[in-house]
Amino acid sequence: MSDKDISKTENNGQNSYLSSLKELENKMEHMFQNMWHNPFSREKLPDFTSYSPFGKLPKIDVIDRDKEIFVKAELPGFDKEDLDISIANNQLVIKAKACHEDKEEKGDYLKQEISKSEIYRSLLLPADVEDENVKTSFKKGVLKLTIPKQKKSQRKQIKVE
Repeated sequence: MSDKDISKTENNGQNSYLSSLKELENKMEHMFQNMWHNPFSREKLPDFTSYSPFGKLPKIDVIDRDKEIFVKAELPGFDKEDLDISIANNQLVIKAKACHEDKEEKGDYLKQEISKSEIYRSLLLPADVEDENVKTSFKKGVLKLTIPKQKKSQRKQIKVE
């Protein structure tokens, strides 16, 4: 590897790092400008909660039913082979990592975000659940989980007399 190749590699990493910092700086500047002009509007705040150190957080719906917990997560751009889902101590963890190695060989990359994507989401379930007999489906980027509750956690209707 020549010195020219090494400097290209270092610059690409540096450009990616600087680009991320610039993006954060722009979001912060935009947020403070909007707050100055309309301090009581929450609509103008950027969504910093949708990002994590591991990548973008998937949006999740959790529904507490009588005998089960139903979870639906948006995972666009992933295949079911990319998913790693686990339940332990009533905590659900959804991880996905996709690596699409379609590279354009002409020119130098200034920014490369398309080929790799990674998500991570962990949440505490609202009841004691069974970690077996979980029903799953994954279609068009939407993961659905039906997780049975333990007998002691099943919801019971109480009549008021």
